[in-house]
Amino acid sequence: MITLENIHKSFGAQHVLRGVTLEVPKGTSMVVIGGSGTGKSVLLKCILGLVSPDSGTIRVAGEDVTRSDRDAFLARFGMLFQGGALFDSLPVWQNVAFRLMRGSLKRPKAEAREIAVAKLRRVGLGPDVADKLPAELSGGMQKRVGLARAIAAEPEIIFFDEPTTGLDPIMAGVINDLIREIVTEMGATAVTITHDMSSVRAIADNVAMLHDGVIKWTGPVEKMDDSGDAYVDQFIHGRADGPIAAIR
Repeated sequence: MITLENIHKSFGAQHVLRGVTLEVPKGTSMVVIGGSGTGKSVLLKCILGLVSPDSGTIRVAGEDVTRSDRDAFLARFGMLFQGGALFDSLPVWQNVAFRLMRGSLKRPKAEAREIAVAKLRRVGLGPDVADKLPAELSGGMQKRVGLARAIAAEPEIIFFDEPTTGLDPIMAGVINDLIREIVTEMGATAVTITHDMSSVRAIADNVAMLHDGVIKWTGPVEKMDDSGDAYVDQFIHGRADGPIAAIR
């Protein structure tokens, strides 16, 4: 579904991506791991077209993203943002239905609300939440609203940016289980960026380790513990000593 070939991206003298090559098969869940500042978010922004790579090719379903119709291209994606990114002034249901009330996917208001309530129910939130403002919800509930918004338009591809950041371990487990269930139900292709290893094990079909601007290792999640790669081994076990510390 997603193919990246030799992607480079620099910001002035800062070389962030130094030749990323990666394939994400259709209908699978890929988790990209790596330390803070290694370029995980920049990689997502390149795929979405929010940032233009300096060189290399990105294809989604075989189509070069730089030559795609922008609106049609973005309509294929859903996104769960790290900080929730809910609109404070809009009630929950309008946050969930935001895309459904605008652009090529625009639906009548009553239909958009009905879909929003159904998606809220899917993530474990009742209809009583629909008319509340985001500030009236807990962090875990806000994250679930963000997840409902990500799936509201039935996207083919969903991105999850640090989906459990700021959550306690129990709520993080709830969000991980919801993501896994929803991705499987929808048959969607998922890309998650995280450094939370419990999320990796709960969400991933495949894992890619991004470090120093390149993919150091990629493979099935069940092979991660025996990857034979020193970078992966150090990262997943949280060791202070190893090649990552030496480079820093």
